[in-house]
Amino acid sequence: MDGVVAGAGGAVPGARNRISNFTGAEAAARLLAQTDAWRDAATVKANPDSAQLPVRQRALEDGKTVYMAVPRLAEPEPFFLLDPGHLADPPRRAASIAGATRSARRVAVADLEPVDLVVSGCVAVGEDGARLGKGGGFADLEFALATAAGLVGPATLVVTTVHELQVRPAGTVPTAAHDAPVDLVVTPDRVIDCRERRGPRPAEGIRWSELTQEKIEAIPLLRALAQEANR
Repeated sequence: MDGVVAGAGGAVPGARNRISNFTGAEAAARLLAQTDAWRDAATVKANPDSAQLPVRQRALEDGKTVYMAVPRLAEPEPFFLLDPGHLADPPRRAASIAGATRSARRVAVADLEPVDLVVSGCVAVGEDGARLGKGGGFADLEFALATAAGLVGPATLVVTTVHELQVRPAGTVPTAAHDAPVDLVVTPDRVIDCRERRGPRPAEGIRWSELTQEKIEAIPLLRALAQEANR
């Protein structure tokens, strides 16, 4: 798996408990940028992992607004807003987690605009769009929050960039009811359109029954929403 744990941002200390960086991440970002889905998108919501740094960089270079989740949604305002017209650093540095603290402003979900394209990181992904994350559930939670707020709709495409080794045959990646499937899988060499084979998106927003009290307390936005619901 050497090709999966080194690449765009340099080597990373193993793949355990992370969305792995991979050799060819820049090439995958370039191939994604050639799709109609990318060209038609003005606003992109992206995960903060190193593997998708070239995608976030390309979005800023192409003049797209980027919303990037604060890692683990650990702030009351859990998204970075990166405006390509107002960056303190070049796009590559601004698109990193460290750089976003200089070039972005923190925003609450209520301050986000509707999203045209969602970029998600994967540990593995099926050719049918089934996505396997690192186990924390944060990507699905971000998607649920955005859906509940009306920022993501049926026409919003979900894409991922991965190494070819991370692509699995259809039917082999397990899914749960809260999992948001991927529409397009982009490797350094090909684009896989999963839309005709993927499963349905979650039909509701936040699935409170599946969240532990510990997780709710750890995420300020969830804690605030839970307190509001209990008033």
